[in-house]
Amino acid sequence: MLDIHLIKIRVVSLFVFFALCFSLSAAENKKKPNFLFILADDFGWTDAACFGSKFYETPSLDKLAAEGMKFTNAYAACPVCSPTRASILTGKYPARLDTTDWFGAPQPSTAKNHWTKNKPLLPAVYKEYLPHEEVTLAEAFKAGGYATFFAGKWHLGHSEEYWPENHGFDINKGGWASGSPSGKGKYFPPYGNPRLTDGPKGEHLPDRLATETINFMKSKKDSPFLAYLSFYSVHNPQVGREDLIAKYKAKKKEMGLEVKWGQEGDRKVRLVQEHAVYAAMVEGMDMAIGKVLNALEDMGLADNTVVFFMSDNGGLSTSEGQPTSNLPLRCGKGWLYEGGIREPMIVKWPGVTRAGAVTDSVVTSTDFYPTMLEIAGLREVAGQNYDGKSFVPVLRGENVSRGAVFWHYPHYGNQGGSPGSAIRDGKWKLIRFYEDMHVELYDLDDDIGETNNLAEERPEIVRELNSKLDKWLDEVDAKYPSSNPNKK
Repeated sequence: MLDIHLIKIRVVSLFVFFALCFSLSAAENKKKPNFLFILADDFGWTDAACFGSKFYETPSLDKLAAEGMKFTNAYAACPVCSPTRASILTGKYPARLDTTDWFGAPQPSTAKNHWTKNKPLLPAVYKEYLPHEEVTLAEAFKAGGYATFFAGKWHLGHSEEYWPENHGFDINKGGWASGSPSGKGKYFPPYGNPRLTDGPKGEHLPDRLATETINFMKSKKDSPFLAYLSFYSVHNPQVGREDLIAKYKAKKKEMGLEVKWGQEGDRKVRLVQEHAVYAAMVEGMDMAIGKVLNALEDMGLADNTVVFFMSDNGGLSTSEGQPTSNLPLRCGKGWLYEGGIREPMIVKWPGVTRAGAVTDSVVTSTDFYPTMLEIAGLREVAGQNYDGKSFVPVLRGENVSRGAVFWHYPHYGNQGGSPGSAIRDGKWKLIRFYEDMHVELYDLDDDIGETNNLAEERPEIVRELNSKLDKWLDEVDAKYPSSNPNKK
């Protein structure tokens, strides 16, 4: 790995050299746009009020949507966290990176000790780290003269050599191997986090991460920066502020809400948003987002800061407490149905995005990489190819199509999903399931809930999408699940 580190240092040094060759004067440099990227964890498509929730309260996200552009067809590159996070930072599909499952999920060699040990298939082998040969967003921005900062959940490598500070971030507050708060206090001190010191008793983790982000922005207010605020919220464990939990228990009673269940395979699926603790976690995160956005205003930086908001996968609805509902979407985290991959997304680019704009343009998490580099004027600095396509024209109000988007999840999800691949092209979506190789076809314009499988009725569409999917899988050298010799 040392050789890779040396190569990477030399390559990034070349980027720095070329960036400096074309650098602007100090006065012009201050005019470069700042970037604030906000990433939520396990936050479902309808978990914000501006995306349809009647129970959860998200005034900060609602305000951001009112001031920016809301995307109704935005997707994560995977129905679980680590792969999507890698796709954002590299602009590449998880299948191309071989980072197709959350880092810590079973490998083929360890599946015998997992609950899936008697399933028909063994999962595909995958890398449990973000490869150093990839040039991340942070490295590209750093080479372009930006200060870079990371706060919150990382989950892109078990050892320190793969943590944020070794992937281009100047400062790392809270990013390490764990995918959820793991200390005794969970979302309160003690955090048990080697990259985040414990705060005072009662400190709330989302608020702390907001404070750290604000401190960084204040320290760099006279130079361009990339601040990457990656919340642990609203991932399990379900722990919220007691005052907010009490608020939502009362609200649930006032609204007359009761838990309702459906069935998806062998899993129960929550059908109503009424979970008071989850609602408290949602509002706690929203408060932290508002704190950061207000700080941008107070510092006079809001008009020169491009803000992105996204979630890494769908809301948790079929296991591990099933705290939210993604209706009208089917299923949630861990599934290739829309509930697992369609995400709430908002972008505010001052002076460019029209306030309150809504777009149904299809975008996916690989697209952030080229989009952000283009806005920053750093497209050539990255020095690598990527799968993403810039959606700058969409932000400018143009009606353009990025073409087909793809997914490859050759694993069993903890939440009930099974190994498969998928493609969306226009209104059509095809899912291929590897246990028996059956396919399902949905017209998302007419059937957003994926209730009417049209595979038998539209064989010509199935053939076309299968062909495109096969071509893409070959192109990215996708790894596949294998037969399980231990299946009983």
